[in-house]
Amino acid sequence: MPSHLFADRPAPQPPERGTVEALITQTRRLRGDVDAVRRDAAVDEDDPQGRWQRALCDLAVTQLDDVGAQLGQLRVGVPDGLMETVESWEASATAVDEGGAARRLPTGSLLSRVGSAEWNLLTDEVSWSQELYQIFGRTPRNGPMSLDELPSVVFAEDQAALTAMVTGCLIDGKPVDGEFRIVRPDGRVRTLHMTGEPVLDTDGCTASMWAVLRDVSELRRSERAVRESRDTLSRRQHVERTERRVAVELQEAVLPPWRGPLRFPHGDTTALDLAGHYLPSGNSALIGGDWYDVLELPDGEVMLTVGDLTGHGVSATSSMAMLLGALRGMAVAGIRPGALMGHLNQLLEASAQPALGSAVCCRYSPASGTLRWAQAGHPAPLLFRGGTGRTLTRPDGVLLGATSGAAYEQAEVRLRPGDLLVLHTDGLTRGADPDHSGVDRLLAMAPRFAEARDAQECVRLMVEEFGGSPREDDACVMAARVGEPSQGVSVDRMTM
Repeated sequence: MPSHLFADRPAPQPPERGTVEALITQTRRLRGDVDAVRRDAAVDEDDPQGRWQRALCDLAVTQLDDVGAQLGQLRVGVPDGLMETVESWEASATAVDEGGAARRLPTGSLLSRVGSAEWNLLTDEVSWSQELYQIFGRTPRNGPMSLDELPSVVFAEDQAALTAMVTGCLIDGKPVDGEFRIVRPDGRVRTLHMTGEPVLDTDGCTASMWAVLRDVSELRRSERAVRESRDTLSRRQHVERTERRVAVELQEAVLPPWRGPLRFPHGDTTALDLAGHYLPSGNSALIGGDWYDVLELPDGEVMLTVGDLTGHGVSATSSMAMLLGALRGMAVAGIRPGALMGHLNQLLEASAQPALGSAVCCRYSPASGTLRWAQAGHPAPLLFRGGTGRTLTRPDGVLLGATSGAAYEQAEVRLRPGDLLVLHTDGLTRGADPDHSGVDRLLAMAPRFAEARDAQECVRLMVEEFGGSPREDDACVMAARVGEPSQGVSVDRMTM
């Protein structure tokens, strides 16, 4: 078969000028668009998703450079304007360094990526194309390298693979197709992909071996960056999924496991009909530190509380569990809401995981119908009575963990049979409707609450009203309706 020496040179009959011109223009335009996306992409070293996208852009640019170089070689057969075309292409072929600054590729770097060689076994003559000298960083004055000299510049780990390829071609007549790494005289390491075939004489014996060598260093670097970024992203996603599962399990273990309305009867006094609900955020990965809770106390009173800690994930839910456990213990010990908030503030301030929190804590006495409550930077409870609603006046109280030694005032209100008390975290109403306040929308639901059969239906109405549109944060809501004196109503108790 004929020798393929200088396979990187143009074919005797290149494609029509207009066809090559159109392909070069399209490739150059596409490369410019991809490069613009790469330059505009802000890369955070701690963001595996961003690094992966950047690596994919680098890979696409490298491959388009290869296409442009090969199309440029097709134009070598066109005598007019050859150098102008090459210089124009190389001027548009810019790369972005690690600092984000554009840098021009070295002149000729595109056209030097593919070279060819032929080793004549009969005469020991070796012929290299000019491009192959540039790939190896070798001057024509030093001459080409023989097959025996070639391993001297090849990585020790790759010498066996190169020897096997060359031996298979010369002895067994097999085609050459493989990669190896070389160290240039300037110390730069390059990865070369070599393809070739034996050239047979008239007797069918191997007379020479030709090969085309392509510098694929940048391509392999980009592929490696994509692979490493993808692996890092996969690990990060696995960690995030694990953390989310732990956060969900911890949250479910702490929040009350209610199955329908909860009712606390106390002989001939009024009773509370209770229901609560947790609404996740629009981003299901953001499990926050929102809570709601109700607890029947030893003295016959009832504690009601909702709250929200900053942050998301395991740290937020673990802090929430710690805070809620302390709140329950202090409520059982008889500490009143105002003083209780002060203790929670000290606890959160001294926590190993600093955070801010908002909360409201109520203590209801069924015997007198009195509700005593305090708040820490939290939305006030809403009181619905006779088909209308209002916001209770908030006593003073700063966010939990915001300042040491903070004092929390305590307010008091008398509830009547039929009253509905709604407690919620601000994630329920924040950003719900840009044209109307979320609290105003809640207050406007008063006529619907008045017609509701129980607290569970009131909660369902609120979930329907605010649960349809995505929220930036998760939320909790709890409804407590004051009932008529108990007449032996069966108790649906929660499991603590």
